[in-house]
Amino acid sequence: MTSSAPLAKASTGLEPGKIFDFDTPVSGILIAVSGGPDSMALLGLAAEWTKAPGEPPLAAATFDHDLRPGSADEAKLVKIVCERLGIPHTTLKWRGEKPRTRIQETARAKRYEALAEHAKTLGFSHLLTAHHADDQAETILFRLMRGSGIAGLAGMQRVVRRDDIVHARPLLHIAKVELVAYCVAHGLPFVDDPSNIDPRFARTRMRALAAALAHDGMSANDFARFAARAARAEEALVFAARRLRASLNVRSVPGGVEFDAHPLAEAPAELMLRTVMDEITRLGRAPRLERVESLADDLRDSILTGRTLRRTLGGTLVTLDADGRLQISLEKPRTSPPRPRS
Repeated sequence: MTSSAPLAKASTGLEPGKIFDFDTPVSGILIAVSGGPDSMALLGLAAEWTKAPGEPPLAAATFDHDLRPGSADEAKLVKIVCERLGIPHTTLKWRGEKPRTRIQETARAKRYEALAEHAKTLGFSHLLTAHHADDQAETILFRLMRGSGIAGLAGMQRVVRRDDIVHARPLLHIAKVELVAYCVAHGLPFVDDPSNIDPRFARTRMRALAAALAHDGMSANDFARFAARAARAEEALVFAARRLRASLNVRSVPGGVEFDAHPLAEAPAELMLRTVMDEITRLGRAPRLERVESLADDLRDSILTGRTLRRTLGGTLVTLDADGRLQISLEKPRTSPPRPRS
């Protein structure tokens, strides 16, 4: 469904100069535009910002998932608006067979992959998406219900790297209602994606829950404040975990590392857990948090009582000897027993 807006302009309080503030050099900006009010507002704000002399070149791209009727028409609408704003536009299409499960997760991965690759083709350094404060609230609720730790409860980061591309979300502190108001005030048409109200998707259910919480006083701005505080706590924990790791006198052994684990047992449980998890992830693959929690509890008890321990996790072998020497190394590949000859 397309929502039209009057062509008259009005002030909305959104200042492009404060929104587009990057810490790294910008060679060019690719805006991901779906046609919804959030991405259309981002497009309009970026167009305002890059009018000033010396600002980087700007382009837009729409990723057509080709999952429902009308997606091609939405991409055409974005193209028309881009032509009106004088911004180059490209439609990227998801071709091939589509999955039957985890549709949104797979579509998201394909979308980011295609957008980042297109940014590289253009020679641009930055990819911008229109995630806003309401999206942040939904993300936090989803992660909370899945039992996430502090890092997950910090929500989406404002800036992440995707290979050589900087992926920025400059609207994370802005509520969706403000972005809709911007589109209306600046005559930017937008579409309403029907999948946003499809209860089959977890994101839709989180949106309904966030709306109910907002009714009781927990607004998107409150979630944004919570995310900022969680991010601040996460930063402190990362800093402390790095200092703990630096104090361990870690030495390399074939396929891994070895160190005296007694300082781990003396450290706060969260720092011990993070140190072990970081080593496992660096050598193998990221394990599930609850499995690392179980390992860390057993490891602390074994260190304090002088017991040995042997555990496999995340593609690594974790061994503790009676003297408290902890070794984390790649797990040796398992080989199938030879078949008996006939």
